[in-house]
Amino acid sequence: MRKFEKISFEQFKKDIKDDKVLYESYNLPKRKTKSSAGYDFFAISDFEIEPGRIKKIPTGIKAKYPFDEVLLLVVRSSMGFKYNVRMCNQVGVIDSDFYNNEENEGHMWFALQNEGDNTFKVKSGESFGQGIFIKYYTCGEEVEDERKSWTGKPKEGESINE
Repeated sequence: MRKFEKISFEQFKKDIKDDKVLYESYNLPKRKTKSSAGYDFFAISDFEIEPGRIKKIPTGIKAKYPFDEVLLLVVRSSMGFKYNVRMCNQVGVIDSDFYNNEENEGHMWFALQNEGDNTFKVKSGESFGQGIFIKYYTCGEEVEDERKSWTGKPKEGESINE
């Protein structure tokens, strides 16, 4: 099963702000329609990006999903067309074993760059990015690190989505 969760308040204080009201007020990502592939990420607070500048945007979110899926983070398509704002890495690739890691609990961030001519402004609660879950396949090769995601490798006959 896939799900989004808020990072703990302790992690929120480290990464964002010691503000319980703000912590309790922001929303988990969600799809706008039944046909939406992407889950919209919403701004925790207002932010602006001046032309030619880069800003790291915290989401306050972590995601839990099967080991053979990846979460791709992308900007909303209108941001590129209308404002010339894009992600610094173009696409964020979040592996399933990023969830609850020791360093930051799996807190996901967006790094946005404004290549337009005007200041890009986002209000608290507005969507600014999306996450898309994708199943991927491997060649069955040996790997250096045998860590497993939260679901581990399924047993024979077991579904990875249980």
